[in-house]
Amino acid sequence: MATRNIIIEGNPTLAKKSRSVTSFDERLATLIDDMKETLVQANGVGLAAPQVGVLRRVVVVDLGEEIIELVNPRILEQSGEQDGLEGCLSVPEKFGMVKRPNYVKVEAQDRHGDWFEYEGEELIARCFCHELEHLDGHLYTERAYRMLTQEEYEDMVRQEKEQEEKA
Repeated sequence: MATRNIIIEGNPTLAKKSRSVTSFDERLATLIDDMKETLVQANGVGLAAPQVGVLRRVVVVDLGEEIIELVNPRILEQSGEQDGLEGCLSVPEKFGMVKRPNYVKVEAQDRHGDWFEYEGEELIARCFCHELEHLDGHLYTERAYRMLTQEEYEDMVRQEKEQEEKA
């Protein structure tokens, strides 16, 4: 496994649509393993292959207890609404407010080509939507209805920590 470089906003690769994975081979396994290591090293929640310069429909999402691998993912269902803060490893030190579904069910293949479904709410639903948009060449900044200043972001983080400490 190796840590890959995360490409940054402005790189034309991030604006391109990714191709479906058709070969479930060692090369794919290496990409997924490298993406998982890169995600952990970057302290992120999700990472899409285009963010490491590979135009393939592959995403990894850190669920806390495990990192889920999604190959050729697509959203099957979504419902509800949440409004929250988003950032992106490819858009460093910028944060914005984005409306997303509160519940999302995805269908994807694993590294061996077997199909499965996974569903998530709140942060997981947000992450699925965010990462799958990368596969179609989109960044959250296109969807954000308001970008925060660094001071606003720091105030929001401080307030969340204070609320967690009170709970």
